[in-house]
Amino acid sequence: MTRGILRIFLGSAPGVGKTYSMLEEGKARAAAGVDVVAGLIVDHGREPIRVRLAGLETVPAKRITHLGMDFQELDVAALLARRPALVLVDDYAHANTANAEIARMGNAKRWQDVEELLLAGIDVYSTLNVENLASLTDAVETITGVRQEESVPDEVVRRAEQIELVDISPELLRQRVSAGSVYPGDKVDAALANYFRLGNLAALRELSLLWLADRVEEGLASYRKSHGIVAGWPTRERIVVGLPGGPEGEVLLRRAARILSRVSGGELLAVHVPRSDAVAGDAPSALEGQRQLVTDLGGTYHSVGGEDPAQALLDFARNAGATQIVIGSSRRKPRLGFLASPGVGARVVRDAGEMDVHMVPHPLSGSGRTARSHTELGRKRIVIGFVLAAVLPVLVQFATGTMSLELTMLIQFAATIAVALVGGLWPAVLAAIWSSLLLNFYSAPPVGNLTISDPQNLLDLLVFLLVAVIVALAVDQSARRSREALQAGAEAATLSELARGILASQDTVQVLLEQVRDHFGMRAVVLFRQAPSQGQWRLESSVGENPPATAEEADIVEDVSEHWRLGLSGRILPARDRRLLSAFGAHLLALEQRAALNQTQRENVQLNQDNKIRTSVLRAVSHDLRTPLAGIKLAVSSLRQSEVTFSPEDEAELLATIEHYSDRMDALVGNLLDMSRLSAQMVSPVVGPVTWQEVLPAALRGVPPERVRLELPPNMPAIDADPGLLERVIANIVENAVKYAPDAQILVLGSVGGSGSATIEGHPASELHVVDHGKGVPAANVMAMFKPFQRLDDVSYGAHGGTGVGLGLAVAKGFTEIMGGVLEAAETPGGGLTMIIRMPLSTGVTRTL
Repeated sequence: MTRGILRIFLGSAPGVGKTYSMLEEGKARAAAGVDVVAGLIVDHGREPIRVRLAGLETVPAKRITHLGMDFQELDVAALLARRPALVLVDDYAHANTANAEIARMGNAKRWQDVEELLLAGIDVYSTLNVENLASLTDAVETITGVRQEESVPDEVVRRAEQIELVDISPELLRQRVSAGSVYPGDKVDAALANYFRLGNLAALRELSLLWLADRVEEGLASYRKSHGIVAGWPTRERIVVGLPGGPEGEVLLRRAARILSRVSGGELLAVHVPRSDAVAGDAPSALEGQRQLVTDLGGTYHSVGGEDPAQALLDFARNAGATQIVIGSSRRKPRLGFLASPGVGARVVRDAGEMDVHMVPHPLSGSGRTARSHTELGRKRIVIGFVLAAVLPVLVQFATGTMSLELTMLIQFAATIAVALVGGLWPAVLAAIWSSLLLNFYSAPPVGNLTISDPQNLLDLLVFLLVAVIVALAVDQSARRSREALQAGAEAATLSELARGILASQDTVQVLLEQVRDHFGMRAVVLFRQAPSQGQWRLESSVGENPPATAEEADIVEDVSEHWRLGLSGRILPARDRRLLSAFGAHLLALEQRAALNQTQRENVQLNQDNKIRTSVLRAVSHDLRTPLAGIKLAVSSLRQSEVTFSPEDEAELLATIEHYSDRMDALVGNLLDMSRLSAQMVSPVVGPVTWQEVLPAALRGVPPERVRLELPPNMPAIDADPGLLERVIANIVENAVKYAPDAQILVLGSVGGSGSATIEGHPASELHVVDHGKGVPAANVMAMFKPFQRLDDVSYGAHGGTGVGLGLAVAKGFTEIMGGVLEAAETPGGGLTMIIRMPLSTGVTRTL
């Protein structure tokens, strides 16, 4: 079945018109006769969306109830049964409602629902904000101060056949927000003051344009490859820096960064080609510092294999679409041999083609501090060797003239050794045979023919030929050993890089696959994993263009272990590179084992915490829960005694006792359940705009009004929080304050941060202070106060008295942090404890964390 086509309408921020544009395109396709249905459209109360939706067939959404709230989700089964040609689905990054039924029967993310429709041959139009791209969530959080929990892997989005940017200017978007076209009127001020600040919108717009430019460039690279276009097209500035391995690399990186700073949207790539004969040898400490410098400058570091550094650097630059190359000037001092054989820099300049090359001087330029170069005999030297083998014996023969046979033979032997040093085995063999013939014809009696009259001369000539061939063999073997040493040195440098990565715990599977692709010059590298149950190999991770879907489609397959395989596509590796590929495979296996060990460690820590909680729960059940049960039982038993008649006042007192202990048990059990949810990570807050004034009445419902005094500034802005969880946080804190400060009034103060201290990671926040004048908590024991099953009596005086199981503050802290807030404790001036709840100011967006 043919896979459906996915078209994504990408926006830089909410409100730019993604849904509107999608509906416009959908109605246009419907008018053209295409069977179009609306799968799920979220209008957020916007009238223009409802108007555009009118006239389109709509498949009813699936309604889900979760935590007492109703949610609408995409009904994939209904759409598959309906089988339209095109489905319109809003909010591609949406996380489906997390309840048990959905977890068992459906997908966790909406983009996975869309994938089912595409596999069924149904085309899909969907919408997405740039803030929901997985690679950009950290950048968006830095810009806006809001972390998006809903995200889509970039590789999933990049698979879309069409991505359309829906773009408007930041000024126009702010006008839309001000007019109430994006959010209701009561949320407009908070939205404009936070998420929709002009600088934020400009940064998000640039971020979306840069990401889409990368996507367009990928398509351009694919087009060039399919049409056999080798020349680079300078669509954006991309600078490749060739790192020689010494301290001068830092100079080259900083020069490249200055060049790149003159343009916007450029890219910096640092490349090192490990060589055993590199200039002055590779300095691991220098390379490590340069790797960190590249990261600080916003670039990427690559290690590329190759026996010819100049060619490896140029191949990488062409594959990366580089526009400029930065290399260092040579350390070698000019000499005739150097002029005859151009160095790496000269070859890069000569063969760079359309790329600009910057040769940067540095303190080590021309210092002469080089290592001796031992390389395999190249074709050029072999050709020169054959020429010398043909010419040099003739010149020697005519130069020696009438010298004796023995002296002429020694000079010819020296010439043969010279040919062997230049051209290797076969030119030296040719020179030896040619010299023997010349000696026989011109120097051995009788002169002028190839006849040898003296057996001694015949023996001399045979020994001469034999020794010359042996010397040629020795020189050739030395060249081979030199080549093997070069390869071993390069492999050792690469293995050193791998060992550094695993010891520093910096490498990931994706990074390692990218290293394999760079080092061997492959088009794509994939990792296959064998499913334990089915025994089939499935693709686990991949990098590069057009990765093979199965191991059979790969050009090279390396078995890493019984359950892991590496697949490489692009070219066939020579036998000498397979050993290094095995080392990469072993490193990959080590990464997987390290990840498994880390997971096991996390599970053990969680189990240890769970065991502590179980022990504390048993202690609570055996003591703290039995106390209210005993009180309830005593009061009920008293009321049930038929032989005793109680006055109305006594009955009221007994009933009040039952109610008091029931409320106390309800609070205890509620905290136990909440702590269990937090430990199991089962809390999914729905965070949206809410004010302190909206939450406080419900939170203080069980507290006598005379015990609490509220002092909240008027017109406090909204914060981002889950109303139910925030109510529980305040209730637990105030309950503790009332319990441990029984003789004082509790003060609840509100404040708003701007440029002051009331911030969360540098972003504006609002604070609520719950102030009591009780006995307080020593500063050294403040952190212990927030631990589960820890009571204030325990941390204040080491006593184990009082009531409750010690979960109130632990639950309050857990709920606060899961909503993105902070709960702190401070000493009250004059004695007592002040609890500070700090929550971020609202962005005007409701989302599930």
